[in-house]
Amino acid sequence: MKTIVVISDTHRNLAPLDKIATVLSESDYIIHLGDMASDANGIMRLYPEKTYILSGNNDFFGGEKELVLDVEGRRIFACHGHRYGVKSGTQRLTAAAKERFCDIALFGHTHTPFVQEEDGVLLINPGCMTRFSPSATYCYLVINRDKAVPTIVEIR
Repeated sequence: MKTIVVISDTHRNLAPLDKIATVLSESDYIIHLGDMASDANGIMRLYPEKTYILSGNNDFFGGEKELVLDVEGRRIFACHGHRYGVKSGTQRLTAAAKERFCDIALFGHTHTPFVQEEDGVLLINPGCMTRFSPSATYCYLVINRDKAVPTIVEIR
């Protein structure tokens, strides 16, 4: 069993990251899906072996455009989502995940938490941590062999 903390769209709001410091330390993987990728630099310094940082449409330095990660027999595609037009639908994102033989796709950009299966791909958006959102959220994803259980968590 592996645990993954998925965060996105922090937009320089680091206070929520401080509130989930214990969760971050105890997880097996940490993935920041972009829009202020630099916000995850502190996490990367603490946990370089388990942290992955992606770039979003507001990131001009650092972060990968996309990531494919194999975890417990599941194949995960991660990106910010803007290159796949996720504000207009998830069809292009689903197709991109399938092209990479992934059955889970992580994305941000919309600032709205989202969990749905589409054409055999589990789509997960952790929401955002911006100061202007009604709530700061992340996804706690547990993968145990063929089972993936995402939970959207509100940070208080």
